[in-house]
Amino acid sequence: MIKVENLTRRYGDFAAVSDVSFSIGQGQIVGLLGHNGAGKTTVMKTLTGYLEPSEGQVLIAGMDVVENRMAVQDKIGYLPESSPLYPDMLVVQYLEYVCEMRGVDHNARPSAIRAAIDRTGLESVALKLVSTLSKGYKQRVGVAQAIIHNPEILILDEPTSGLDPAQIHEMRGLIKQLSKNSTVILSTHILQEVEATCDRVLIMLQGRLAADSLLSDLRVSNRLLLEVDRELEAVQGVLRKIGKIKSIRCSAVDRGRAQYIVDLERESEDIVPRIAKAAVAEGWGLYRLNREQRNLEAVFREINESGMKGGTHER
Repeated sequence: MIKVENLTRRYGDFAAVSDVSFSIGQGQIVGLLGHNGAGKTTVMKTLTGYLEPSEGQVLIAGMDVVENRMAVQDKIGYLPESSPLYPDMLVVQYLEYVCEMRGVDHNARPSAIRAAIDRTGLESVALKLVSTLSKGYKQRVGVAQAIIHNPEILILDEPTSGLDPAQIHEMRGLIKQLSKNSTVILSTHILQEVEATCDRVLIMLQGRLAADSLLSDLRVSNRLLLEVDRELEAVQGVLRKIGKIKSIRCSAVDRGRAQYIVDLERESEDIVPRIAKAAVAEGWGLYRLNREQRNLEAVFREINESGMKGGTHER
Protein backbone atom coordinates (compact mmCIF):
# COMPACT_ATOMS: atom_id res chain seq x y z
CA MET A 1 0.00 0.00 0.00
CA ILE A 2 2.70 2.52 1.08
CA LYS A 3 6.40 2.18 0.29
CA VAL A 4 8.98 4.80 1.20
CA GLU A 5 12.54 4.31 -0.05
CA ASN A 6 15.50 6.42 1.12
CA LEU A 7 13.37 9.53 1.57
CA THR A 8 15.32 12.74 2.14
CA ARG A 9 13.78 16.20 2.25
CA ARG A 10 15.95 19.29 2.53
CA TYR A 11 15.18 22.94 3.15
CA GLY A 12 18.32 24.61 1.84
CA ASP A 13 21.21 22.95 3.66
CA PHE A 14 19.00 21.59 6.43
CA ALA A 15 17.78 17.98 6.09
CA ALA A 16 14.40 17.76 7.84
CA VAL A 17 14.19 14.06 6.88
CA SER A 18 17.21 11.95 6.00
CA ASP A 19 17.29 8.51 4.31
CA VAL A 20 13.99 7.20 5.71
CA SER A 21 12.60 3.88 4.45
CA PHE A 22 9.52 1.90 5.49
CA SER A 23 6.48 0.13 4.07
CA ILE A 24 2.93 -0.11 5.40
CA GLY A 25 0.42 -2.76 4.40
CA GLN A 26 -3.32 -2.45 4.00
CA GLY A 27 -5.46 -2.12 7.13
CA GLN A 28 -2.71 -1.25 9.61
CA ILE A 29 -2.87 1.51 12.23
CA VAL A 30 0.65 2.92 12.38
CA GLY A 31 1.86 5.55 14.81
CA LEU A 32 4.46 8.05 13.61
CA LEU A 33 6.06 9.12 16.86
CA GLY A 34 8.70 11.69 17.69
CA HIS A 35 9.45 14.96 19.44
CA ASN A 36 8.36 18.21 17.84
CA GLY A 37 10.76 18.86 14.97
CA ALA A 38 11.68 15.19 14.52
CA GLY A 39 10.44 15.15 10.90
CA LYS A 40 6.96 13.61 11.31
CA THR A 41 5.00 16.33 9.53
CA THR A 42 7.53 16.48 6.69
CA VAL A 43 7.12 12.74 6.14
CA MET A 44 3.34 13.04 6.07
CA LYS A 45 3.33 16.01 3.71
CA THR A 46 5.60 14.04 1.38
CA LEU A 47 3.24 11.04 1.52
CA THR A 48 0.34 13.28 0.49
CA GLY A 49 2.24 14.90 -2.38
CA TYR A 50 2.24 18.32 -0.73
CA LEU A 51 6.06 18.20 -0.65
CA GLU A 52 8.40 16.54 -3.13
CA PRO A 53 11.35 14.45 -1.95
CA SER A 54 14.81 15.93 -2.36
CA GLU A 55 15.99 12.34 -2.74
CA GLY A 56 14.34 8.93 -2.64
CA GLN A 57 10.91 7.73 -3.69
CA VAL A 58 7.41 7.44 -2.24
CA LEU A 59 4.98 4.91 -3.74
CA ILE A 60 1.27 4.75 -2.90
CA ALA A 61 -0.51 1.69 -4.29
CA GLY A 62 2.43 1.26 -6.66
CA MET A 63 2.23 4.84 -7.96
CA ASP A 64 5.01 7.38 -7.59
CA VAL A 65 3.71 10.36 -5.60
CA VAL A 66 5.63 12.89 -7.72
CA GLU A 67 4.63 11.44 -11.09
CA ASN A 68 1.01 10.60 -10.19
CA ARG A 69 0.15 13.23 -7.60
CA MET A 70 -3.56 13.64 -8.37
CA ALA A 71 -4.20 9.90 -8.61
CA VAL A 72 -2.39 9.35 -5.31
CA GLN A 73 -4.29 12.13 -3.56
CA ASP A 74 -7.57 10.53 -4.62
CA LYS A 75 -6.58 7.57 -2.42
CA ILE A 76 -5.61 9.66 0.61
CA GLY A 77 -7.58 11.48 3.29
CA TYR A 78 -5.55 13.99 5.27
CA LEU A 79 -6.24 15.76 8.55
CA PRO A 80 -3.50 18.36 9.18
CA GLU A 81 -2.73 19.52 12.71
CA SER A 82 -4.68 22.73 12.04
CA SER A 83 -7.82 21.44 10.40
CA PRO A 84 -8.86 23.55 7.35
CA LEU A 85 -12.36 24.50 8.48
CA TYR A 86 -14.49 27.47 7.42
CA PRO A 87 -16.18 28.86 10.54
CA ASP A 88 -18.99 30.69 8.72
CA MET A 89 -20.25 27.53 6.99
CA LEU A 90 -22.71 25.00 8.32
CA VAL A 91 -21.14 21.56 8.78
CA VAL A 92 -23.14 20.13 5.86
CA GLN A 93 -22.21 23.11 3.66
CA TYR A 94 -18.56 22.62 4.45
CA LEU A 95 -18.72 18.91 3.62
CA GLU A 96 -20.56 19.72 0.37
CA TYR A 97 -17.73 22.10 -0.49
CA VAL A 98 -15.14 19.40 0.25
CA CYS A 99 -17.02 16.98 -2.00
CA GLU A 100 -16.84 19.52 -4.80
CA MET A 101 -13.11 20.08 -4.25
CA ARG A 102 -12.53 16.32 -4.12
CA GLY A 103 -14.38 15.75 -7.36
CA VAL A 104 -17.06 13.53 -5.84
CA ASP A 105 -19.79 12.90 -8.39
CA HIS A 106 -22.69 15.32 -7.90
CA ASN A 107 -25.26 12.53 -7.58
CA ALA A 108 -23.11 10.69 -5.04
CA ARG A 109 -22.54 13.70 -2.77
CA PRO A 110 -25.64 13.37 -0.53
CA SER A 111 -24.81 9.75 0.33
CA ALA A 112 -21.11 10.58 0.79
CA ILE A 113 -21.98 13.41 3.20
CA ARG A 114 -24.43 11.25 5.13
CA ALA A 115 -21.89 8.46 5.45
CA ALA A 116 -19.16 10.83 6.69
CA ILE A 117 -21.53 12.39 9.23
CA ASP A 118 -22.69 8.98 10.47
CA ARG A 119 -19.13 7.58 10.78
CA THR A 120 -17.88 10.61 12.72
CA GLY A 121 -20.91 11.10 14.96
CA LEU A 122 -21.85 14.55 13.67
CA GLU A 123 -25.61 14.02 13.36
CA SER A 124 -26.49 16.42 16.19
CA VAL A 125 -24.36 19.30 14.82
CA ALA A 126 -24.72 18.84 11.05
CA LEU A 127 -26.85 21.97 10.69
CA LYS A 128 -24.78 24.14 13.03
CA LEU A 129 -22.12 26.69 12.12
CA VAL A 130 -18.60 25.35 12.39
CA SER A 131 -17.70 28.39 14.53
CA THR A 132 -20.15 27.29 17.26
CA LEU A 133 -18.68 23.80 17.68
CA SER A 134 -16.47 22.58 20.51
CA LYS A 135 -12.86 21.63 19.80
CA GLY A 136 -13.81 17.96 19.83
CA TYR A 137 -16.56 18.39 17.25
CA LYS A 138 -14.33 20.54 15.07
CA GLN A 139 -11.81 17.70 15.04
CA ARG A 140 -14.61 15.33 14.03
CA VAL A 141 -15.51 17.65 11.16
CA GLY A 142 -11.84 17.59 10.16
CA VAL A 143 -11.93 13.79 10.11
CA ALA A 144 -15.20 13.85 8.16
CA GLN A 145 -13.64 15.95 5.39
CA ALA A 146 -10.72 13.52 5.28
CA ILE A 147 -12.96 10.47 4.72
CA ILE A 148 -15.65 12.10 2.54
CA HIS A 149 -14.30 10.39 -0.61
CA ASN A 150 -13.83 7.01 1.12
CA PRO A 151 -10.00 6.97 0.91
CA GLU A 152 -7.85 3.86 1.16
CA ILE A 153 -5.31 5.71 3.32
CA LEU A 154 -6.06 8.10 6.19
CA ILE A 155 -3.28 10.37 7.50
CA LEU A 156 -3.95 12.17 10.79
CA ASP A 157 -1.57 14.78 12.19
CA GLU A 158 -1.95 15.22 15.98
CA PRO A 159 -5.70 14.36 15.90
CA THR A 160 -6.13 14.62 19.69
CA SER A 161 -4.28 17.93 20.08
CA GLY A 162 -6.20 20.28 22.38
CA LEU A 163 -8.93 17.76 23.25
CA ASP A 164 -10.09 17.05 26.79
CA PRO A 165 -9.86 13.48 28.20
CA ALA A 166 -13.43 12.56 27.18
CA GLN A 167 -12.89 13.88 23.65
CA ILE A 168 -9.57 12.03 23.39
CA HIS A 169 -11.31 8.78 24.32
CA GLU A 170 -13.97 9.41 21.67
CA MET A 171 -11.36 10.22 19.02
CA ARG A 172 -9.45 7.00 19.77
CA GLY A 173 -12.61 4.99 19.26
CA LEU A 174 -13.31 6.82 16.02
CA ILE A 175 -9.82 6.12 14.67
CA LYS A 176 -10.15 2.40 15.42
CA GLN A 177 -13.52 2.36 13.68
CA LEU A 178 -12.10 4.10 10.61
CA SER A 179 -9.27 1.57 10.38
CA LYS A 180 -11.82 -1.07 9.35
CA ASN A 181 -11.99 0.62 5.94
CA SER A 182 -8.67 2.47 5.65
CA THR A 183 -4.98 2.18 6.43
CA VAL A 184 -4.36 4.78 9.15
CA ILE A 185 -1.16 6.73 9.85
CA LEU A 186 -1.33 8.67 13.09
CA SER A 187 1.32 11.29 13.82
CA THR A 188 1.82 12.35 17.42
CA HIS A 189 4.37 13.18 20.09
CA ILE A 190 2.09 11.71 22.79
CA LEU A 191 3.14 8.18 23.72
CA GLN A 192 -0.24 7.23 25.19
CA GLU A 193 -1.97 7.88 21.87
CA VAL A 194 0.21 5.34 20.08
CA GLU A 195 -0.16 2.72 22.82
CA ALA A 196 -3.95 3.16 22.96
CA THR A 197 -4.58 3.18 19.22
CA CYS A 198 -1.81 1.69 17.08
CA ASP A 199 -0.54 -1.77 16.16
CA ARG A 200 2.86 -0.56 14.98
CA VAL A 201 5.11 2.41 15.62
CA LEU A 202 7.65 4.31 13.55
CA ILE A 203 9.85 6.45 15.78
CA MET A 204 11.53 9.50 14.26
CA LEU A 205 14.61 11.07 15.82
CA GLN A 206 16.41 14.09 14.38
CA GLY A 207 15.00 13.45 10.90
CA ARG A 208 15.87 9.76 10.81
CA LEU A 209 13.85 6.61 11.39
CA ALA A 210 15.18 5.31 14.70
CA ALA A 211 12.78 2.37 15.14
CA ASP A 212 10.12 0.49 13.19
CA SER A 213 8.34 -2.27 15.06
CA LEU A 214 5.07 -3.80 16.18
CA LEU A 215 4.21 -2.54 19.64
CA SER A 216 4.08 -6.11 20.92
CA ASP A 217 7.67 -6.68 19.77
CA LEU A 218 8.93 -3.43 21.29
CA ARG A 219 7.72 -4.53 24.70
CA VAL A 220 9.87 -7.67 24.59
CA SER A 221 13.12 -7.11 26.45
CA ASN A 222 16.40 -9.01 26.26
CA ARG A 223 16.92 -8.17 29.91
CA LEU A 224 16.28 -10.25 33.04
CA LEU A 225 15.78 -9.03 36.59
CA LEU A 226 17.38 -11.34 39.17
CA GLU A 227 17.38 -11.15 42.96
CA VAL A 228 19.49 -13.62 44.98
CA ASP A 229 21.52 -13.79 48.19
CA ARG A 230 24.91 -13.94 46.45
CA GLU A 231 27.55 -11.36 45.57
CA LEU A 232 28.29 -10.24 42.02
CA GLU A 233 31.41 -12.35 41.50
CA ALA A 234 29.61 -15.57 42.42
CA VAL A 235 26.63 -14.75 40.20
CA GLN A 236 28.86 -13.89 37.25
CA GLY A 237 30.83 -17.11 37.61
CA VAL A 238 27.72 -19.30 37.46
CA LEU A 239 25.71 -17.42 34.84
CA ARG A 240 28.56 -17.06 32.35
CA LYS A 241 28.77 -20.86 32.18
CA ILE A 242 25.19 -20.88 30.88
CA GLY A 243 26.12 -18.68 27.93
CA LYS A 244 24.04 -16.14 26.02
CA ILE A 245 24.79 -13.57 28.75
CA LYS A 246 25.99 -10.18 27.56
CA SER A 247 26.45 -8.44 30.90
CA ILE A 248 25.53 -8.69 34.59
CA ARG A 249 25.46 -5.73 36.92
CA CYS A 250 24.22 -5.15 40.45
CA SER A 251 21.50 -2.50 40.76
CA ALA A 252 20.82 -2.65 44.50
CA VAL A 253 21.67 -4.53 47.72
CA ASP A 254 19.26 -4.73 50.63
CA ARG A 255 19.62 -6.89 53.78
CA GLY A 256 21.83 -9.46 52.14
CA ARG A 257 19.77 -9.70 48.96
CA ALA A 258 21.27 -8.34 45.75
CA GLN A 259 19.30 -7.24 42.70
CA TYR A 260 20.95 -7.83 39.33
CA ILE A 261 20.24 -6.69 35.78
CA VAL A 262 21.15 -9.43 33.32
CA ASP A 263 21.41 -8.39 29.66
CA LEU A 264 21.18 -11.21 27.12
CA GLU A 265 23.07 -11.40 23.84
CA ARG A 266 19.92 -12.58 22.06
CA GLU A 267 16.40 -13.83 22.68
CA SER A 268 16.27 -17.29 24.25
CA GLU A 269 13.16 -19.16 25.41
CA ASP A 270 15.01 -21.48 27.79
CA ILE A 271 17.32 -18.99 29.51
CA VAL A 272 15.02 -18.31 32.50
CA PRO A 273 14.54 -21.98 33.50
CA ARG A 274 18.25 -22.62 33.01
CA ILE A 275 19.20 -19.78 35.33
CA ALA A 276 16.62 -20.95 37.88
CA LYS A 277 17.99 -24.48 37.74
CA ALA A 278 21.57 -23.23 38.22
CA ALA A 279 20.52 -21.06 41.18
CA VAL A 280 18.86 -24.03 42.89
CA ALA A 281 21.87 -26.27 42.20
CA GLU A 282 24.18 -23.69 43.78
CA GLY A 283 21.96 -23.38 46.84
CA TRP A 284 21.12 -19.73 46.26
CA GLY A 285 18.14 -18.06 47.83
CA LEU A 286 16.19 -17.09 44.70
CA TYR A 287 13.77 -14.22 45.38
CA ARG A 288 13.11 -12.95 41.87
CA LEU A 289 13.74 -13.99 38.27
CA ASN A 290 11.70 -12.52 35.42
CA ARG A 291 11.97 -10.70 32.14
CA GLU A 292 11.88 -6.93 32.29
CA GLN A 293 8.54 -5.59 31.10
CA ARG A 294 8.89 -2.40 29.10
CA ASN A 295 6.38 0.13 27.87
CA LEU A 296 6.64 2.51 24.95
CA GLU A 297 7.85 5.29 27.24
CA ALA A 298 10.92 3.23 28.24
CA VAL A 299 11.66 2.36 24.61
CA PHE A 300 11.25 5.98 23.52
CA ARG A 301 13.59 7.13 26.29
CA GLU A 302 16.22 4.56 25.28
CA ILE A 303 16.05 5.67 21.66
CA ASN A 304 16.38 9.34 22.53
CA GLU A 305 19.29 8.69 24.90
CA SER A 306 20.98 6.64 22.19
CA GLY A 307 20.39 9.42 19.66
CA MET A 308 21.84 12.06 21.97
CA LYS A 309 25.01 9.96 22.11
CA GLY A 310 25.25 10.01 18.32
CA GLY A 311 23.61 6.71 17.38
CA THR A 312 20.22 5.29 16.51
CA HIS A 313 18.25 2.45 17.99
CA GLU A 314 17.26 -0.22 15.47
CA ARG A 315 14.76 -2.92 16.32
